[in-house]
Amino acid sequence: MRCFKALVLVFAAMIASIGAAQATVQIHIDLSTQRMRVESSKGSYSWPVSTARAGYVTPRGVYAPTGLQKMHYSRKYHMSPMPHSIFFNGGYAIHGTYATGALGRPASHGCVRIAPGNAATLYKLVQEEGAQISITGSSPTRYAAHKTHRTRLAKLHRPHRSHALAYAPHRYHSISSVKTWQAAPMTSPFGN
Repeated sequence: MRCFKALVLVFAAMIASIGAAQATVQIHIDLSTQRMRVESSKGSYSWPVSTARAGYVTPRGVYAPTGLQKMHYSRKYHMSPMPHSIFFNGGYAIHGTYATGALGRPASHGCVRIAPGNAATLYKLVQEEGAQISITGSSPTRYAAHKTHRTRLAKLHRPHRSHALAYAPHRYHSISSVKTWQAAPMTSPFGN
């Protein structure tokens, strides 16, 4: 009888371990839609994310978490806070962001950013169950940051604009360049 009880306990432990192995959190990040889908034993979630903006890359592929940090500060990017970080590929991580207005569009240096509350929920799920992270799709180009920057620069260099730059005289239509004015702002390179 003791042998039978021991055998039943071993069998129950094997079934429990198989169930635990299958209970890993499935995290799918779609770069095209800037959304994350999470499937876990505690429920399903769908959250907006921010991935790599123009000039940066969020790596595609299938990963397992390599580390968890409740609060990490990025040495590479001016000690930026990364709450509830789930590292998955070198320095790449899923983490919370305080720039929640940018969620739903590319805005990061490559990490996957989510709202702080969602990051805390995901962190706890991964801590309890483990995870598999899959990243697919491609970043939408309509949010390319460099386009906005070029547009702003083009507006500054238009000679027919009538409003003044900071500390510049109202009439600057004959300025050869902004750099010329910056080099000697108190002199009059304007032909007056």
